[in-house]
Parts: sequence; structure tokens; C-alpha cells
Amino acid sequence: MSQVSVKVPATSANLGPGFDTLGMALSHYDEYSVETIDKGLEIVVNGEGSGATPTDESNLIYKAFKLVFERLNRPVPAIRLTCNNSIPHGRGMGSSGAAVAGGVMLAAGLLAEEVELTEQQLLDFATELEGHPDNVAPALFGGLTIAWVDEEGPKHKKLTVHRGVSPLVLVPPTQMSTKLARSLQPESVPHTDAVFNVSRSALLVAALTQSPELMMAATEDRLHQNYRASAMPETSSLIAQLREQGHPAVVSGAGPSVLVLETDPQLRLAAIEFAKKAFPTWLALPLAVDFKGASL
Repeated sequence: MSQVSVKVPATSANLGPGFDTLGMALSHYDEYSVETIDKGLEIVVNGEGSGATPTDESNLIYKAFKLVFERLNRPVPAIRLTCNNSIPHGRGMGSSGAAVAGGVMLAAGLLAEEVELTEQQLLDFATELEGHPDNVAPALFGGLTIAWVDEEGPKHKKLTVHRGVSPLVLVPPTQMSTKLARSLQPESVPHTDAVFNVSRSALLVAALTQSPELMMAATEDRLHQNYRASAMPETSSLIAQLREQGHPAVVSGAGPSVLVLETDPQLRLAAIEFAKKAFPTWLALPLAVDFKGASL
């Protein structure tokens, strides 16, 4: 094929206690397309990141695209890459995971007549570049994913989210560096906190798939959010205020966006109204769970 397009969902990772393990695809999308050209590389970026996103070989989508060809020992074609971005950058909504997943899928599309990549290959390539699978797994495959790495490489299990779950993402005007957020994590945590998070992450899987009424308890966390609070005080304040009102709010990914996993659309509206009053410059995105993942 000489021209392919892909639609990739935003994602939210961690989901509270599921640090570096759980991720969920959301109905907010970037769309990328490539077409082969005679020579060189042309990249056009529209929407989010326009004017700031690299338009040379350091572009993350292109790096993922190129990696697939190289790993499969195929010559990397000259392409024109067009990026229509809607996922906010540096906000904890998986923009880099979407870029990596999108680049891998674009390569898979161009190579479709020569080789059909398996789900495992797609995840392997995306994780090699992203570094961990918790964002790229839901971006590629949709739904709620449990991701882990063993001696054979990255793995994932996709689960169907209960239809009663109504996600809301509250997006601040400022960005947060994932690298900075990770630097605030301690090398070790108390045994009681580790046990606490094991119980809550197991409960969260149950809440998201079977029992949404357990969502408040299931979204408690002691592994990462408190340690990162000093770097994003507005995020921490909003989460605390929302939870005091009975809304199951957590940091979305590395932040600074807030994810609210409501169990009813009316409760979601109430959370939006509360957030607008508390932080009027923040953007409210009432979303659905994306069940499809990246689609060519």
C-alpha cells in the first residue's frame, strides 16, 4: 500500500492504584496518515503540538514507524506524514503512547501486503520505543488493559469496562513532564503501602468490569500520587476536593490532568460543575471508553 491512515485513542494510565500496570483507552483521538513519496521526509503537524512538535526524524511517530521497518529488515520508505492531533500534550492523556502506537500501526498498514504483524509484534515494537506497555497497550487494543513484562517481553490482557462507568478528564492549561513526575518516586515504599495498593488495584479491576459502586475505595492509592503532589498542587487540590464530594478522582497518567471514574452520567455532570467553579481555566472532557483501539 502507498497510503494509510490511523485513528488512535487517548489513554489514561495508572487509574489510581494500578501504577505502571493499568491503562484505559478513551474516546478522544489523534489521526495520522502517511503516503509514500519519491524521496525525503515531510511531516505536517496540525492541532495540538503544532509549531512545537518536531518535523524531522526525531518526530516520535516517525521514530516508531521507522523502527518497525528496521526490525523487519525492510527499507524505510520516503514518506509524507500528516498528524491531526487532538490529544493534549504533556497532560497525562497518553499523547506519546498514541504517537508510538500510531507510528507502529502506520508501518503495519504500509507493510500489510508483505507481512501481517501480530498483536504481540505490535506491542513489542511500541514498548521498545515507549519503554513500558501501560499506555501503548490500550492505545493499540482499546478497553481496559492490564500490562506487564516478563522474560519474553511485554504482555497485555484486555478487559471490557462496565457500561456504567462514565469517564471524565479535567485538563489544566499547564503541562507536566513524565520524567519529572517519575523522578519524585522513592526507590522503596513501606510494606503497608505496597499491600494497600495490591488490594486496591485488584479491587479496581473488579470495580471497572463488574462493580462500579466500589469505585471510591478502588481508586485509593499510596504508591505515586502523594509523592508527586508537590509538583502539581492544583491537581492534588482538585482531586482532594472532588473526592470529598464523593467523586472517584485520580491523577491521569503522570498528570497534571485529573481522571474521574464516575458511575453515572448525572454524577459526571456534577463533577464538571464543581471543577468549573474550583478551577475555571481547566477543560472538562466527558468521554467514553474506547473499546476498539488504534484502527487503520
